[in-house]
Amino acid sequence: MSDLGDSPDALIDTPFDEALSQRYLVYALSTITARSLPDVRDGLKPVHRRLLWAMRLLRLDPASGYKKCARVVGDTIGKYHPHGDQSVYDAMVRLAQTFSLRYPLVDGQGNFGNVDGDNAAAYRYTEARLTQTAIELMAGLDEGTVDYRPTYNGEEEEPEVFPGLFPNLLANGASGIAVGMATSIPPHNAAELIDAATHLIDDPKAEDSALMDFVAGPDFPTGGVIVDSAEAIAGAYRTGRGSFRVRARWSQEDLGRGTWSLVVTEIPFQVPKGKLIEQIAALIAEKKLPILEDVRDESDEAIRIVLEPRSRSVDPGVLMDSLFRLTDLEVRIPLNLNVLDASRTPRVMSLKDVLTAWLAHQFEVLVRRATFRVQKIEDRVELLEGYLIAYLNLDRVIEIIRTEDEPKPVMMAEFGLTDRQTEAILNMRLRSLRKLEEMQIRGERDTLQAERAGLQQLIESPARQRTRLKKDLADLRKRYAENTEIGARRTLIEEAGPARDIPLEAMIEREPITVIMSQRGWIRAMKGHVDLANPEAMKFKEGDGPAFAFHAQTTDKLLLAAQNGRFFTLAADKLPGGRGFGEPVRLMVDVEGEGNFVALLPATAGVKLLLTSSDGRGFVTSARGAIAETRKGRQVVNLKAGAKLAFVKPIGPEDDYIAVIGDNRKMVVFPLTELPEMGRGQGVALQRYRDGGLSDVKTFKFAEGLSWSMGGATGRTRSEPDLSAWRTARGAAGRMPPVGFPRDNKF
Repeated sequence: MSDLGDSPDALIDTPFDEALSQRYLVYALSTITARSLPDVRDGLKPVHRRLLWAMRLLRLDPASGYKKCARVVGDTIGKYHPHGDQSVYDAMVRLAQTFSLRYPLVDGQGNFGNVDGDNAAAYRYTEARLTQTAIELMAGLDEGTVDYRPTYNGEEEEPEVFPGLFPNLLANGASGIAVGMATSIPPHNAAELIDAATHLIDDPKAEDSALMDFVAGPDFPTGGVIVDSAEAIAGAYRTGRGSFRVRARWSQEDLGRGTWSLVVTEIPFQVPKGKLIEQIAALIAEKKLPILEDVRDESDEAIRIVLEPRSRSVDPGVLMDSLFRLTDLEVRIPLNLNVLDASRTPRVMSLKDVLTAWLAHQFEVLVRRATFRVQKIEDRVELLEGYLIAYLNLDRVIEIIRTEDEPKPVMMAEFGLTDRQTEAILNMRLRSLRKLEEMQIRGERDTLQAERAGLQQLIESPARQRTRLKKDLADLRKRYAENTEIGARRTLIEEAGPARDIPLEAMIEREPITVIMSQRGWIRAMKGHVDLANPEAMKFKEGDGPAFAFHAQTTDKLLLAAQNGRFFTLAADKLPGGRGFGEPVRLMVDVEGEGNFVALLPATAGVKLLLTSSDGRGFVTSARGAIAETRKGRQVVNLKAGAKLAFVKPIGPEDDYIAVIGDNRKMVVFPLTELPEMGRGQGVALQRYRDGGLSDVKTFKFAEGLSWSMGGATGRTRSEPDLSAWRTARGAAGRMPPVGFPRDNKF
């Protein structure tokens, strides 16, 4: 790497990394201090400050006419800010957008973009002037309140910071990305900020929590609802870092006959309405939110987005919670109070730090303005004293002027006048030589001297400065009070929990299906609840046959239990259609082998399952608790060597006993309460076997006894109402079943 020295031939060898780091450091510091971060004193970045300064010099105050934005941009980049015209114009456009700035600093005429996300017209078409807020932000620039520095080419001067009393940093917010740091400050209500600042003047040691009595939270130009808790909001302001959950404001509109629609009237800050409508329309088109039928944009100047539900039975809260989760109807607005302090050093401040630094600037401005005024008064009083001497010796003064070639030194020597006094007398017009003028001069001098005495007291007394600043803030607050159009709070602070988990019914259109699975593991879902006795519905490949068949809904989650005790979960809406033989279930979950399935059933909420293994152990679990999140499934039953999962059976809501029969044709009956409810495990012994294992198990209501089919063509059943003979403790060997019990040992 080489650097040019004094002449083109002078080359200096430098390590590449060192040269790069030096240049990058210069760039980084420039970006941090002179581009991306706002100043805590006036809340402006250099580009915004220079834009407003250029507009002020063009005399574009609120009472004057508009001027083309091209003229403003041209002056700004030509005199003060040598950057791209488009970037400067974009910054100017934002200052004029009522949906971007809580208190716009530029009054635009023409197309300055809209909340849909459309861009502004080119700067040759648009016009602008300053707003009253901008005038208040720049008030005092001609009164010696701030320092000026040369512009980039040294031809003109620009202010280093604006002195005005408007709390622009927090009132309008800011965002920017520098090098290695960023800032994000949402807008706030000016009246609340002034109240908090006034409290800080009275009590400089006030805690951040005390300031939260005045500053409720951000106040966005687009309204909306902040749903965070007061503790979360206070924590963000205390540390200077955090975020706010902002939701759209909505209401339910009754359309008669039980029908209704939802109307969104305010959307979150900085969310383009056009993009938001596209998001919601995409949900409808892709059937990702079946409970939403349609979305219409009926906005004019005011936002009005109409949401139509699929049916009148839809819960409005569920619909909105679903939209809050899936769209930008709820967003997080970050808070990162990273600003440049009075020494141009970037740091993250708390709410109190920001207001304290801003008040320190305002006290400095107040003293500098008073000092400047005192100097002006002294200069004026000096001239008035000279005028009085001239009037008292008017004839002699006229004689000196008429007779002397150089009257100035003569007058200075004779009357003890200063150079400025003598020059002013010599430049006086003849019409000023009225007798009445002496009284006016004396009156003006006395008034100015009284004003000077008051200003000197103000400069010397911090207590008077606090009183004066509080009075000025009170006057400013009147223009931004809660009862004014510009000052009324727009964003509601209303704590709400996170959006509820979206119920499956909202995500999947609920339709009846019939689930059929073969012995070899081929699964399909037929539309509707078909007759399971219909041979057309129960077609299988040659050598295959039915294993499970039942009615379900597309919103169901299905539990598939394998003999190794592992449970897999299938989404009913994702099952292959009923045409043909379906697809192997192994394509949907990572199950080992084929034909080793014990059960397939819906995971219904509130339903308990009885799980039993071939060695006579078992326990109770919930159907929802057995749902697996991955393809690999979930190990629910831990099996001993040689054992396998034998039965997975739903427990009826009134069932209170369990009957178990073994291969040895012995049966036990005991209360269901003797079985533990577990999420995973081996379970406990249901029956003791000397040889063989478990044959069948059944839960039932003890008062009704057991019934079983007699078999044959008659279809008769047999009942055993009194089971007290088989009632025993869990884990017993049992005794032979009632007379007539089926020979296959199945309940």
